[in-house]
Amino acid sequence: MAVVVEPSSSDLQIHRLPQPKYIDALRWLPHLSALDTHIALALHDSHSAASSIEIHALKTPPNPPSLDLQSSWTCPSRVSSLRVSQTPQKPLIAASTFDGSLHFLATHPVNLSIQSDTSIEEKGFHVGPIWGVDLLGSGGECVTVGEDGRVNLVTVGESRLSYRRVFDSEGLVSYTAAKWASPAEFATGGLGFSLQWWDHRKPGGAVSQFKGGWGRGGSSGIVHSIDIHPSRKHTCVAGGSSGTVFAWDLRWPEQPVVLSGIGTGERENTSPSESEVWEVQYDCFVHSSNISNVSSSRILPVMMCSEDGILAVVEEGEEPAELLAEPCAINSFDINVQNPSTVICSLEWESVAIITRQ
Repeated sequence: MAVVVEPSSSDLQIHRLPQPKYIDALRWLPHLSALDTHIALALHDSHSAASSIEIHALKTPPNPPSLDLQSSWTCPSRVSSLRVSQTPQKPLIAASTFDGSLHFLATHPVNLSIQSDTSIEEKGFHVGPIWGVDLLGSGGECVTVGEDGRVNLVTVGESRLSYRRVFDSEGLVSYTAAKWASPAEFATGGLGFSLQWWDHRKPGGAVSQFKGGWGRGGSSGIVHSIDIHPSRKHTCVAGGSSGTVFAWDLRWPEQPVVLSGIGTGERENTSPSESEVWEVQYDCFVHSSNISNVSSSRILPVMMCSEDGILAVVEEGEEPAELLAEPCAINSFDINVQNPSTVICSLEWESVAIITRQ
């Protein structure tokens, strides 16, 4: 399949790899060797209405890169969220669906072919879409949140799955994102730019909450994505409606730091996007050399992608650094944990973009 090479600046190289299906999500898979890189794609065929998860090897030498299909698994419903454990010895893929089912795919540690799959598809698990899913560490536990207001913890065994309900709002509140902070704590997000902090050792509900309702538009926004830096579990960043990216620090829970989008003052004028921010991730590439010298109260750089085709890095007190400006939505991206200079993102027009930073 043809590769489109983007004219790039001296510190940025972009390749576009067209795909025959719509890409709902994509993730890097952990690799044992820097020469062997693989990605997982959640795909949807609009003609047949079939959904699948494919594993591709990313071939870089010689330039330009290409994707080589290694294995494929048919999903019973369209994928709503996709996560991968970061353990090269035992890679695990977790995929939730619009029908409320959850699927785990175990892959071979060398060629990353799909070896087995286990699922939770019972009606009592979730009703309707599971919007947020996250794997803990090596993948032994998984948190899921959904439109139905249920928060579930799933234990992933060798051959079976079990789960317990942490909370059920009975439809009064919907959750749209989730992220682990520690083996016992995780954050969720939802309507009204709200965030919740949970400790599953303490039953009964969230231990701390941030209720939006600040800035332009009141509380009408939605949190679509959350990230928590492994060295700063007290702070989470969230992306959502109206180009909004903000940080919530548990030490100052009523004082969010707006990095992009709604807010007051000059920050509105430097927002790279005005539409839905679909994903946020801390960008460890920007401060990889001097992260130890950054104050613990300063928000680290955050990468974001949006419905209006923007892939950018936003940072507290700095102008946004735009990496891509597309005529179509960028609905998913992932920074390579083992090589953070390389980023992959999915373009609405059925392409995978590979961005390499110098």
